[in-house]
Amino acid sequence: MNWLFQLYETNPPAQAFAVISLVCMGGMILGSLRLQGIGLGTSGVLFVGILVGNFSEPIDHHTLEFLKEFGLVLFVFTIGLQLGPGFFASMRQMGLRLNLLAVAIVATGAIMAIGMGWLMGLDSAAVLGLFAGGTTNTPSLGAAQQTLAGLSEITDEQLALPALAYAVSYPMAVVGIIGTILLLKTIYRIDAREESARFASEQQTQAIPLVQRTLVICNAQLDGKSIDSLRISPDNAVTISRIRKSGQSDVELAKGNTIVNQGDSILAVGTVDHLDKIEEFIGYASEEDLMTTPGRLTYHRVVITNSEVLGKTLGELALEQRFGVVATRLVRGDVELMAVDDLQTKFGDTLRLVGTEEDLNHVSQFLGNSVKALNETQFISFFAGIAFGIALGTMPIPVPGLPVPLRLSLAGGPLLVAILVGRLGKIGPLVWHIPLNANLAIRELGIALFFACVGLIAGPKFFDVVFSIRGVLWLVAGALITIVPLMLVGLFARQVLRMNFVSIAGLIAGSMTDPPALAFASGICQSEYPAVTYAAVYPLTMVLRIMTVQILAVLLLG
Repeated sequence: MNWLFQLYETNPPAQAFAVISLVCMGGMILGSLRLQGIGLGTSGVLFVGILVGNFSEPIDHHTLEFLKEFGLVLFVFTIGLQLGPGFFASMRQMGLRLNLLAVAIVATGAIMAIGMGWLMGLDSAAVLGLFAGGTTNTPSLGAAQQTLAGLSEITDEQLALPALAYAVSYPMAVVGIIGTILLLKTIYRIDAREESARFASEQQTQAIPLVQRTLVICNAQLDGKSIDSLRISPDNAVTISRIRKSGQSDVELAKGNTIVNQGDSILAVGTVDHLDKIEEFIGYASEEDLMTTPGRLTYHRVVITNSEVLGKTLGELALEQRFGVVATRLVRGDVELMAVDDLQTKFGDTLRLVGTEEDLNHVSQFLGNSVKALNETQFISFFAGIAFGIALGTMPIPVPGLPVPLRLSLAGGPLLVAILVGRLGKIGPLVWHIPLNANLAIRELGIALFFACVGLIAGPKFFDVVFSIRGVLWLVAGALITIVPLMLVGLFARQVLRMNFVSIAGLIAGSMTDPPALAFASGICQSEYPAVTYAAVYPLTMVLRIMTVQILAVLLLG
């Protein structure tokens, strides 16, 4: 077995790969253990890496640095791809208030980090790690290390400090986030179940489902008019897909130019309010279900996977004119939308189409409808996006007042590019689509590699630091960086804004980009509703934390 123990000398990369693999395995086992429903998750890899790094033989430094940065890029890019489609929509839908509160938490945390560093006389490089660890934000640690590496007159010892400070402050930060949620609940004597029920009621009133209704035309003024003329106003979005002529037994396709008369029955799809308005205008509702009426019509659910049609509106596709079919609804993710002409198509959208079997087969081929394509990862686009992200991340950006140019780093550049391409979906021939399970797998691999390498690099000095006066100061500073901003904003949100506890709990977890805190918030509320506000503030918070730590690095050490 001597050859195995001599790998460091005979094949350093192989030894590094083997150690990292064992660290990832052990860390994931540790992260899977739960106490009161709370576990470390993938961050368990960091602590196993520290332990192994402290006792193992030296590991090839170049391999560790490469895999650390590679893992970070994979992690932030896959996060950006998932966040991209809803990044701007989340800020619009949840309003400016939630995101402003998240900005306040980030800004207050940065001020606290600077203040703690000044009061306690901490090394500025350690302050960057405390900001990242005290806010449980791994990409900001990567951004801090990237920025420091690009600055002149930074020693090797300073380059190692952010990871050490991060590792010391991270566990206490998780406890601090959860403790803040519990403290707010205790101060205001909150009944989490009641708050969750109220939040659910509010969410239901915001989500307006689509329904279908059979209507009989009685308005004499509509005799000889077309289906298109039944629309009361442009904003009254109702789709009419089927018509049974008076005196006939078979149902027909209701195209825009189809002529209607009194006694005809139509099948309309829309919100209840819109259907009520059109019913009042044209006649009355019937119990007859035109979906089951005899005729040649049927419906298909067709998935859009053809890159040639992506980005075009339904009006531009002109499915009715070209194929003789009517689109009634479009499903994007978990949201059902009216198939209106100005709705832009995206990869993976599902259209509900009505027509004959033959026509539906033709339009299915045109739109793609490929389950295989839906489940494939577009790796050409994936690596192109990473390349663009690295180019953006390493590009110097002069900022007035700063002594050196700002760089988005390997954390910020790929993240912003991924958000952009994830939002656009397609640029030229490149389609950015990764199935959710593949996205999560690549993300988990990336963050595990990053944590393992950070832990192995920090390990040799970790225990000497944590059991010293400096380590105690880091613990105290990190805890204050965590708790003070959350308490200030949490008290303001409840006392002044009268926000629901469910929203506050999700805001706290999301502003710290902390999945364990989200799991705890969901558990204490006994619902998944905290994830709504978590998702609303997560994208902006992630970008802000990466940018903020770089500004701190330049200001403190530039």
